[in-house]
Amino acid sequence: MQTHSNIAGPGWFCIRSQPKHEHIAAAHLRRMVQGIEAFSPRLRIRRRTRRGAIWFVEALFPGYLFARFNPTESMLLVRASPGVKTVVSFGFQIPLIQDDVIEGLRAYFDQNEMHEVTNEFQPGDEITIAGGPFDGFSAAVLNVRSTTGRVQVLLEMLGRCTPVELSREQLITEKRTAPFLAE
Repeated sequence: MQTHSNIAGPGWFCIRSQPKHEHIAAAHLRRMVQGIEAFSPRLRIRRRTRRGAIWFVEALFPGYLFARFNPTESMLLVRASPGVKTVVSFGFQIPLIQDDVIEGLRAYFDQNEMHEVTNEFQPGDEITIAGGPFDGFSAAVLNVRSTTGRVQVLLEMLGRCTPVELSREQLITEKRTAPFLAE
């Protein structure tokens, strides 16, 4: 870990943003400050609601983003940008994030800094049903029918297990970890 006083040129730094303003702070940094590169990774996740399964977008690191800049030239401008709370530091030490760490993370995101967390079901997975007459029930995947887009699940109701076939859109996996976070 290097500190900003040891850095001769631009480097990646962690920026703390206002709550739920990571993407806004990144946009302001890109537009307002010349020579600054910002990276605000976000996840697109399907979640269960009272209206059924709905897609949500949320920050991979809530309250944080990354920016590449020269601290001796741009630190004050970065700190004064709308949506930015501060540059993360430990006392007077501002840690530098290595380029390969950011590039490795960027490999999982598209040009809009988005990664869609898909529900790829496997037999044995625990799922929650979101929508329809079984809304809110938990079940286990028995079989995935790729040709029809339907999934056969084992649902416990009235004291016995019953196989039920449902649309993929009605199911949400209980696994909450994106594949790149599990490595």
